[in-house]
Amino acid sequence: MRPEDRRHEIVEMLVEQGSATLEALSERFAVSKMTIHRDLDALEAEGRLRKLRGGATLESSGQFESDFRYRARMAGEEKARIAAHAAGFVEPGMSVMVDDGSTSQTLAPHLAMIRPLTVITNNLGLITELSGKPGIELIALGGNYASKFNGFFGVLTETALRDLRADMALISSSAVSGRSAFHQDQEVLGVKRAMIASAARRYLMVDHLKFGRTALHLLADLDAFDGVVTGDALERARAEALRQDGVRLHFAERD
Repeated sequence: MRPEDRRHEIVEMLVEQGSATLEALSERFAVSKMTIHRDLDALEAEGRLRKLRGGATLESSGQFESDFRYRARMAGEEKARIAAHAAGFVEPGMSVMVDDGSTSQTLAPHLAMIRPLTVITNNLGLITELSGKPGIELIALGGNYASKFNGFFGVLTETALRDLRADMALISSSAVSGRSAFHQDQEVLGVKRAMIASAARRYLMVDHLKFGRTALHLLADLDAFDGVVTGDALERARAEALRQDGVRLHFAERD
């Protein structure tokens, strides 16, 4: 097996399992642990995984955000409820910007039912699901494709956003600490910030697992958003503290 093929398979294995030991990877691919070490070093340099002592993981950290497919598995039902609730703020005739997040892609079936609607997004999954839908004017943002995030980023994306204005932006983030939202990747952050700046109203979509965590780059203070949509599993004490700070929380309740 060629090294690039093996490295692809290592990432696919981690998407399924979350983490793996050097020994397990060595046995799986019938190569030495030193070869696996080199593979993990290369994949870590590409930002595809996080190397640990004795193995590797796709678990997020303050400086590493995991593959979008792995993130989609985390709190999946809660993210679906958050997306459904956030879509309730969107009305026919609006223009809405949507970012690359795993929660954002679950907006697709809800947005498809709100017609007419203009959707502006860099999220390839959302572009694929909404393309050709009746009543949906889809503006796909170009740029450099990042397979890890399944979206488009960079100067072209941000320049396009500066020339656009929308009624609303639905944004996700990987961490919320105190009254601020954070993200690990600077390039991803640039697109999210550009959407916030180009929208008249903004809502942040974050599941309860994102609270109490931080990441390398500040995205925005929570008061930059007209509301924060989260799940009802958020700790009551944390929710009350945020409300007392003036943060407008919206809970996506279970059916």
